Amino acid sequence: MDEMTPELELPGFRFHPTEEELLDFYLKNMVYGKRLRYDIIRFLNIYHHDPWELPGLAKIGEREWYFFVPRDKKHGSGGRPNRTTEKGFWKATGSDRKIVSLSDPKRIIGLKKTLVFYKGRAPRGNKTDWIMNEYRLPDSCPLPKDIVLCKIYRKATSLKVLEQRAAMEEEMKSIQASPPSPLSSSWDNISLCSPQEELMPLMPIHQLVFKKEADMKEEKIVHEAAKVYKASTTSLQLPFGTDSLQELQVPKLVDWTQDSFWSPLTSPWLQNLTPYANILNF
Repeated sequence: MDEMTPELELPGFRFHPTEEELLDFYLKNMVYGKRLRYDIIRFLNIYHHDPWELPGLAKIGEREWYFFVPRDKKHGSGGRPNRTTEKGFWKATGSDRKIVSLSDPKRIIGLKKTLVFYKGRAPRGNKTDWIMNEYRLPDSCPLPKDIVLCKIYRKATSLKVLEQRAAMEEEMKSIQASPPSPLSSSWDNISLCSPQEELMPLMPIHQLVFKKEADMKEEKIVHEAAKVYKASTTSLQLPFGTDSLQELQVPKLVDWTQDSFWSPLTSPWLQNLTPYANILNF
């Protein structure tokens, strides 16, 4: 193909190879230096980039992105590969799984390691939904190049989890927008009295007695005035043989604290109240 001819995208083409195709064809040809006709998988050290940068660096892929990756081993750590990036690290989730050939189940064609990306620094970090499947050829094979094939993708989130997240976000927004509930106030602000009672100051007992006496006198004056007004507007018919009405006898207030029934219930407080109670007797 001419160098000036631009690369053409194949419409409708999807790259979804099987694990056997990844190991026995693509990775093996790359390790042994056999050039492929179509350069679909890019050679890249993915640990120089964070996972969310990799989709833009891949040559092909919509939900899965593939890379040939050189193994950069740490010094003094048992020969383990260095999987640290600028903002996090890749952590293995278990032991390697053996991949066998479908045509010959007894033949092991490679190993698969699953890793999860964590933000932060080891051993701590925040788990993300970025997943990597690392494929490598068996250790028994003589390898001229220490290269692995990595598939990067994001863990699929179920519809139920997405709905729960949306419901929680809506609930948080409604809580922030709504005014604070009266029940959220402290018990110190709760009163069992009415507003009038809260505004009324406490009055000593002797003032209450005199106030009661003044109210009774005022009520008596109003009653007498009403009688005078009624007598002036209407004629009063006296019974035959009587010249005037008998004086209305009002019973005196009895000191109930002296009653034999209440004597066992007397208290110093009632004894102090007795002189003020006698004032109410006419």
